[in-house]
Amino acid sequence: MSVRKLLRWPDKRLRTAAQPVDEITDEIRALWDDMIETMDAMPGVGLAAPQMGVMLQLAVVDASEARDRRHRLANPVILDTSAVMREYEEASPNLPGVSAKISRPRGVTVRFLDESCVWTRRDFVGLEATSVQHQIDHLQGRMYFDRLGKVKRDMLLRKARKLKG
Repeated sequence: MSVRKLLRWPDKRLRTAAQPVDEITDEIRALWDDMIETMDAMPGVGLAAPQMGVMLQLAVVDASEARDRRHRLANPVILDTSAVMREYEEASPNLPGVSAKISRPRGVTVRFLDESCVWTRRDFVGLEATSVQHQIDHLQGRMYFDRLGKVKRDMLLRKARKLKG
C-alpha cells in the first residue's frame, strides 16, 4: 500500500467522467488499498480514483469515528435519496485551502460492486451519505463547488487561486 499523489485543480481529468469497472481484480483491490491509505493521510472521509488520475469508477468512504467502516465501491449508482436535506462543509484535496457548505440528501441508497465482485445495495446516512454523493460526483467529472450558485462558486475559485499563487 502507498499514499498516492493527488491531481490539482484545474486538471482536466477532474472534469472527465470515469470508466466503469468490468470486474474486481487483485489490481483493483490493491488500488482500493492505496486509496484508503491516501484518504487516511489527507485526512479525509472519502476518495474517488479520478482524484488520483485513475479514470475508473472506484471510490472509498470511511466517515466513522474509529476509522473502521471502510466501504469500497465500484460503479456506484444512487438509487434513492431521502427528502430530508443536510448541510456539511465540503472540501477537496484537489483544491486545497477552500471549502463550502453544500446541501445534499441526508440519506441515499446506493448500488455498487463490492470487493467480491457482487452487486450490493446499501443505505448510507449522515456524513457517510454526503461522502458517497461527493465521491459519485467526482466519478462523473463534477466537483463539490459545482453545486454552488455562480457568485459563490466564482468567489471560492478566486480564493483558491490566490492561495495557490
